[in-house]
Amino acid sequence: MNIGISCYPTHGGSGVVATELGIELARKGHQVHIISYSVPFRLRQFYPNLFFHEVELYSYPLFRHPLFAVALINKMVEVAKASKLDILHAHYAIPHALSAYVARQMLKNRAPKVVTTLHGTDITLVGLDRSFYDVVRFSIQESDGVTAVSRFLRDQTVEQFRITRPIEVIYNFVDIRRFVPGKGKNRDLYARPSEKIITHVSNFRPVKRIGDVIHIFARIQEEIPAVLLLVGEGQDRNLAQDLVLELGLQYRVHFLGNQDYVEEILALSDLFLLPSEKESFGLVALEAMSCGCPVIASDAGGIPEVVKHGETGYLHPVGDVDAMAESAIRLLSNPELHRRFSENARRWVVERFAPEVHVPKYLKFYEKVLG
Repeated sequence: MNIGISCYPTHGGSGVVATELGIELARKGHQVHIISYSVPFRLRQFYPNLFFHEVELYSYPLFRHPLFAVALINKMVEVAKASKLDILHAHYAIPHALSAYVARQMLKNRAPKVVTTLHGTDITLVGLDRSFYDVVRFSIQESDGVTAVSRFLRDQTVEQFRITRPIEVIYNFVDIRRFVPGKGKNRDLYARPSEKIITHVSNFRPVKRIGDVIHIFARIQEEIPAVLLLVGEGQDRNLAQDLVLELGLQYRVHFLGNQDYVEEILALSDLFLLPSEKESFGLVALEAMSCGCPVIASDAGGIPEVVKHGETGYLHPVGDVDAMAESAIRLLSNPELHRRFSENARRWVVERFAPEVHVPKYLKFYEKVLG
């Protein structure tokens, strides 16, 4: 099968999943063509059967902003013609799904089928803006097949956009060969042997509630020697740094910025915090659990579909810092309980969220759309 995959190349979950899907499909012998404006950060090496096509952005004084969507359409058409694509898989509604629709119209009888995967903020945030609402709805309705990464996201999409076509849920997956317990190195760079390592990874937007992460950690370190590793960048980073200084935690909290090899940090972590206001799935929580790291998270959005409360971590209402801190302290102060949760987490991911579980679902969905 010849498959085109269009995605953002950045550290967000949609780009990660799209790239990992492309890699796994290529390993199975399919011809995969990734279309984006730069090489996705997870595409770290050469893979047979996998090809990258750069969307060239043209700058001209008449245009206030580069016309990415137009350039993307042109590249999709070019790749579809040259590679005889069967499927054009758009990850994220804006602009990938709309661009794929226009490319399909231009190609007419030679057009590939368009599959759109909804990942989260394209529906729950960006898509609800009046500037994009009708475009997002149209793109979903006009796709040949649509998937969502959680039941929560599917239901939100149907309700908020009045979608009448079926949306199939195919969960995100994680490379269980890369995200492995015990893979972390140089633990002594971050903590003393007696200290626990708490980690949070995100894009530091308000919805991630970075303040809650820091307050939870402040309560933890009052009871247990620990350090907090904050991975990522975003608009709330300065607020987080100010709060760390205000609480006198500047020697216990480390801002690591964006990290391409996040699996090495997760593998040496004792606990992962994800107190988000909303998550459509929570891919980084899945990656943490694959590394044997239990998760303390909010009982919001699609997180309960990922984290098994009382077995792979604990879930509490959004903003309940006290309960999250108490659960964290309970886990970190009881080695036997922590070991059991760690083993449960790894087993849960291997059994339910490995590539071998979900990549065949995408292939079956492609076949259904083509048929």
